[in-house]
Amino acid sequence: MADVEIEIAGETFPAVFEGKDAPKTVARFRELLPFTDRIIHVRWSGEACWIPMGERDLSLGFENATSHPAPGHVIVYPGGMPTSLSETEILVAYGPCSFASKAGQLAGNHFLTITEGLDRLARIGRSVLWDGNKPITFRKG
Repeated sequence: MADVEIEIAGETFPAVFEGKDAPKTVARFRELLPFTDRIIHVRWSGEACWIPMGERDLSLGFENATSHPAPGHVIVYPGGMPTSLSETEILVAYGPCSFASKAGQLAGNHFLTITEGLDRLARIGRSVLWDGNKPITFRKG
């Protein structure tokens, strides 16, 4: 059973929280549900899409942090650098990814994993790259 359903451009993906490894991030994200925004394609990180959140303070530190999320991993970068270098963001990896900004390598908290439909996720990710931003909604599963 999915903890979260992620809808991107009309496609739905079940996902599970990584509560054992990222309990604070999971608890904070649960408070945000339902969460709707738009995703755009990353510039420096490879095959991933992200939700820029600007200076939004999620009051998180690092836990279960990774610079190399696998396809289907959802990570949150809690911020900390000046926004001119990198801002708070949520990243959804759909292929090989090395999480970075113009300032260099970053790490984000892996808190959510998409469990099905990675082929569809990759198709949507490539569409975001070539066709532009898409709507995304996270809701309780």
